[in-house]
Amino acid sequence: MSDDDDNLFRKLMSDTKPLKVEPRVAALKRKVKPRARFTRADERAALAESIAGDIDDTEKGSGEALRFNRPSVGRRTMRKLARGNFAVQAEIDLHGMTVAEARPRLADFIEDSARSGKLCVRVVHGKGLGSGERGAVLKSSVNHWLRRWDRVLAFVSTRQVDGGTGALYVLLRGGL
Repeated sequence: MSDDDDNLFRKLMSDTKPLKVEPRVAALKRKVKPRARFTRADERAALAESIAGDIDDTEKGSGEALRFNRPSVGRRTMRKLARGNFAVQAEIDLHGMTVAEARPRLADFIEDSARSGKLCVRVVHGKGLGSGERGAVLKSSVNHWLRRWDRVLAFVSTRQVDGGTGALYVLLRGGL
């Protein structure tokens, strides 16, 4: 820059005031991400329980495995479903819901999944361990409902890694 340019710049800037700038530290503060305390505590408790106990004892205490198929579904397909060999394309978790809340949500989920062409979905109903003496109320209701709905071709309790007797693989009949 020439001296004339420098003088002109200083003259033009003579009545300006510096901006107030927040300290750099304030700009570097990170927002704290929310953490699901109870979910993490539940996961830790479940992990500790699974390590401490025998897997067979855990499954026995959580009720019977569920299994259903329409006559059109063959043994080979049922074996494949029970082994978890179908890709699970959607999932619904009914934990903590009452029977009155769960039924319409499950019905909508099954209908929407079938209409959108999904073949296999997972339904998590829980093992009923929190139901006390009443037993697995939601589990037995889900078992009853799924048997009555035409969109459901078959279902089996999932493999242990996918929820064991607390969830189901459900094979659906697609279409409108």
